[in-house]
Amino acid sequence: MITIDLHTHTHYSHGANSPADMFAAAQTKGITLYGFSEHSPRPLGYDYPKEYREHLTQHMPDYAREVHDLQKQYPGQVLFGLETDWMDAEESFIRTAITAYPYDYLLGSVHFLGTWGFDADPADWANLSDEACAQHYSHYFTSLTRMIRSGFFQIAAHLDIIKIFSAERFHAWCNHSDNFEMVRTGLLALKENNMALEISSAGIRKLCKEIYPCPRILAAARDLNIPITFASDAHATQDVGRDFARLESYAKAFGYTQSVWYADKQWHSRSF
Repeated sequence: MITIDLHTHTHYSHGANSPADMFAAAQTKGITLYGFSEHSPRPLGYDYPKEYREHLTQHMPDYAREVHDLQKQYPGQVLFGLETDWMDAEESFIRTAITAYPYDYLLGSVHFLGTWGFDADPADWANLSDEACAQHYSHYFTSLTRMIRSGFFQIAAHLDIIKIFSAERFHAWCNHSDNFEMVRTGLLALKENNMALEISSAGIRKLCKEIYPCPRILAAARDLNIPITFASDAHATQDVGRDFARLESYAKAFGYTQSVWYADKQWHSRSF
């Protein structure tokens, strides 16, 4: 049974519930090690249609304080993390954000290609040609590999989130060996930088309707013996630990029997 959830959010970004409420939900669902990984602040110009940046930036001290209070109240059960948006031109900004507090671990993720938040609106993808989609996939994995090679992070979040609104086209792109070599380059970078790969149920709730990452990527990760973490990417109490039985079966089908977690950036493992 999976008892660790390392990717969750709160009402301090675009989530629905407080840290205390999210942790209480985890306790009812059998999660014994709960990782808060609120979104990181972003610079101006990297914008979503429904923007929460100012609210998040204003409340980062509250996020840190409330998680630390939970850690004191529930020793050994709460981890303090951050999901950090990688933006190719903003390395200095990112470095400042990830060193602002003593995080237990850092999730690295790519949500922006240039200044475009590609995962916000399915209409952005609706009329794209196959060629345009392919260019976006290539751009994404190039940026993802830069993120991994930065050495800033412990975990790569939702590795193939780029498929969110175009899953069939993404799989067709992956089926070409030259294209998949870009994915494999990112996985090799994970291996070289001692990072873990997140297996996330969030994609099941999105338009792509499938786990992150897809089977071909997870098989390649297993061949490289890349460690895994588990994540709900919950933004509300009802999604904490959601579909974890499915994630467990999925991971075991590829030969995984342990997942990892981090405290004070130090790696630990647990069987599931």
